[in-house]
Amino acid sequence: MNWRRYSKAQINQNIEEALEQNVNFYDDLAMGVPASHLDGEEFASNSQILEGSTYLKTLVANPNHIGVHTDESESENFFSGTQKLEAEVIKVIGEDILRADAESVDGYVSSGGTEGNIQALWTYRNYFRKRYDLGKDYSSIAVICSTDSHYSFDKGADLLNLHIFKVEVDQNTRKIKQQSLEKQIDNCKAQGVDKIILICNMMTTMFGSVDDLDDYWNKLSAENFEVKVHVDGAYGGFLYPFTVTDQKLNFKDDRITSFSLDAHKMLQAPYGTGLFLIRKGNLHHTLTDTAQYVSGMDCTLIGSRSGANAIAVYKILFNYGPFDWKEKVDRLAYRTKMLATHLTNLKVKFIHFEGSNIITIHKNYITPEISGKYGLVPDNHHDPSWYKIVVMDHVRGDKIRKFLEDLYHHHEVEFQPLVFP
Repeated sequence: MNWRRYSKAQINQNIEEALEQNVNFYDDLAMGVPASHLDGEEFASNSQILEGSTYLKTLVANPNHIGVHTDESESENFFSGTQKLEAEVIKVIGEDILRADAESVDGYVSSGGTEGNIQALWTYRNYFRKRYDLGKDYSSIAVICSTDSHYSFDKGADLLNLHIFKVEVDQNTRKIKQQSLEKQIDNCKAQGVDKIILICNMMTTMFGSVDDLDDYWNKLSAENFEVKVHVDGAYGGFLYPFTVTDQKLNFKDDRITSFSLDAHKMLQAPYGTGLFLIRKGNLHHTLTDTAQYVSGMDCTLIGSRSGANAIAVYKILFNYGPFDWKEKVDRLAYRTKMLATHLTNLKVKFIHFEGSNIITIHKNYITPEISGKYGLVPDNHHDPSWYKIVVMDHVRGDKIRKFLEDLYHHHEVEFQPLVFP
């Protein structure tokens, strides 16, 4: 609906026009903003390098995207040009990737998935607090997630004074165990919990596994919990909706209220770039009334944030468009499937989910030499059980071949030509 491929010239023109709408710290008379362009001694505005990069121009211009620019509230008008491009990014991701209805999603470019996940917990905690007049007693609220969920939920529960209950998963399928879920439901009831912030994973970072919301929902709804659902798509958000086109974790499911995504993973934006998206009518629960000097005030966790990060996402999304982006991630999924085919032939124990670019290999099949040489990441640095390979853009056929040659040699099997699935 909104996402298309632009030429590089068109992208740069759109960004140049946006920058012209922002405050120009060099020439404008504005003196009330506690900010400026980047330091002129180290980041010269007249550098020839800047002429070739609208991203670097934005970085030096240093726009502050504090607040949210997809809702109807005011924003800091000093940076209105680039803020509009951020709103366009949220619209594309919300409506074209996550299938939301038109104009139904708010959001902002965050510092990453951790912030997005904590923002979700904060929003729903405050929602429950206000609806039920809980004051500062949050004992009736709990976070439920799987043991494979990201550690940011432990951080968030600690910061927000929330219970957190983790559901065990099957070690091979990574699906949640219903018996464990029942046990945690009993724990919730025993501690007076009747309000749940439920986390669904769209590709976990260690295994690439995807939760089925129904696996949780059927039991939770039967127990009459009030549930708010957040999807952690920090890893899978820019991959899984393209490689598994009938996947169900999207805004078409009205049980789901919010998503977090990381642009600094699959999208290859600079580190410190993520996104938080939520259905309209929810972000006011984290509005900070004391931020009176901020136009429109602020409901985000991070507050001030670099507009250059939003521009990086804008450039990448519109450089590819939906068709070229799908082609790119399909290549990664194809390389991963090729690797999986060889591992199957070698009778190696591994976990791989359809459409994922992650393969996780059991420790019994990986030597310390192979792990060190190829930078494989363990599930636990102190006592590893699994090592993962992530087939990112730089993990091409030649690297996969070298890895397989070493693995074949370790198993004392003659290397076979690459098998193309």
